[in-house]
Amino acid sequence: MKVLGIEFAPLSIPLERRLQTLGAMHYVGCFLFFGFGMIFFFIYLLFTSYYMIPLAYLVWYVIDRKVSRQGGRRSESVRRWKLFKYSAQYFPMKLIKTSDLHPSKNYIFACHPHGVLSQSHFVNFATEGTGFSDIFPGLRPFLSVLAGQFQFPVFREYFLLSGAVESSKESIEWVLSREGTGNALAIIIGGAVEALEAHPNSYVLKLKSRKGFCKIALKHGSNLVPVFAFGENDLYNQVPNPTGSGLRNLQDFMTKYLGFSPPLFHGRGIFNYTFGLLPYRRPIYTVVGSAIDVKKVENPSQEEIDNLHEQYCQALVDLFETHKGNYGIEESHHLQFA
Repeated sequence: MKVLGIEFAPLSIPLERRLQTLGAMHYVGCFLFFGFGMIFFFIYLLFTSYYMIPLAYLVWYVIDRKVSRQGGRRSESVRRWKLFKYSAQYFPMKLIKTSDLHPSKNYIFACHPHGVLSQSHFVNFATEGTGFSDIFPGLRPFLSVLAGQFQFPVFREYFLLSGAVESSKESIEWVLSREGTGNALAIIIGGAVEALEAHPNSYVLKLKSRKGFCKIALKHGSNLVPVFAFGENDLYNQVPNPTGSGLRNLQDFMTKYLGFSPPLFHGRGIFNYTFGLLPYRRPIYTVVGSAIDVKKVENPSQEEIDNLHEQYCQALVDLFETHKGNYGIEESHHLQFA
């Protein structure tokens, strides 16, 4: 039913679909509001008789602040919440394996694209919503995210339970050298700035100058695995912001000095299909490619890093070209590296 151009959802929706919507709401609500909400709540408590609560938490944070760069604090029971299954079913979202990965090695899952809110990468690697442990038996996933995500009170405790860790050098090297083998460190290579490229049918990746992951892979002898989420960029509509426009210049400035990108986007609502913060129900297929075997080089030269980066870029292109036809992408569309 449409009223004033807004298409409202019918009242007679099956319970299963409502639970799926709840799963999607949970992720968006946590990502956008949980952390900032707790900051404002703790500031409020400082001016009440409960001021000892935020002060006690500050002491705990100082004591515990290094855990996010020392392997995290994962909880398998939390990762397996039914809520995450509903979140995956909402789109629906599927994790697809193209080859076996042996747990005797460590892996860097190089994930693309970032998307607006990185829904697929969170559900695939920070939860068991798409069944990672069943698809890749013996591997333990770690989602690497901005360090700032672990500076929000209470939210950090919740996020740590997913197995997420900081994207800092110390954190990445900890996972690849001090957590044994069988670790799959998922890194969203394009970073926050790539969110500004997240438009439907856009395949622009921030990859040309992103070579740090290749250097780390060489230093630790960790195999590189290209990962592409077909459909991640289709979940929201973003205000046009071509490179060089006033809006894009402002966004780039804010990204540089705030540490996160501010895309102007919208999806659907809880009770309507026209406008809101929920992602559209569009399928996402995350294809995990074959591993690139990386030999350990403790002090890799720039030439070795460049060669591995070139090899990785070609593997990613091959993965995209091989599978794009299976997921409705036109033959004329190709990856673009910026």
